[in-house]
Amino acid sequence: MYDAMPEERFPIPAVDITQVEERFWRTVVDDPTGEAPGTLVVDTPAKYLYFTMPDGSAVRYGIGVGREGFAWSGRAEVQYKRQWPRWTPPDEMVARQPELEPYSIANGGMDPGLQNPLGARALYIFQDGQDTLYRLHGTPEAWSIGRAVSSGCIRLLNQDVIDLYERVPDGTPIRVSQDTSV
Repeated sequence: MYDAMPEERFPIPAVDITQVEERFWRTVVDDPTGEAPGTLVVDTPAKYLYFTMPDGSAVRYGIGVGREGFAWSGRAEVQYKRQWPRWTPPDEMVARQPELEPYSIANGGMDPGLQNPLGARALYIFQDGQDTLYRLHGTPEAWSIGRAVSSGCIRLLNQDVIDLYERVPDGTPIRVSQDTSV
């Protein structure tokens, strides 16, 4: 499941699974969330994302989450999705990291590709019709799965975000939880 994906627009290398704890590998589990089928649930403390299924199971993905001070929680929805998206860091991120200015909105962002922080796919999270600026997106940085390292976005291995992208339609509800109970 983490083999190379040479058929992609930008061929994705195989994941070095020695960098990812086995408990964070994609798997099907009994649904622990209590949410309706077709819901995404982010369990931030456990570093898991669940996609609930009609049969009482859920696909569980290991994720990387926002570092201290950058986490978000609440209910929202996946407004839309993109394959190989452009990345434009929010102005607040550029202010913290001026080296990102070349990729700012004013400069048109970063082209899609393997070096793009959004990876192979991105799902855009909106709350009450407003962009939260948080995304579910791919990453080639296998070492980041199971850790709090991002600026708030939810990272999945590129192979996992491609799997999720195929399962999730626009409008999918999402619940992001910061407490220890899913």
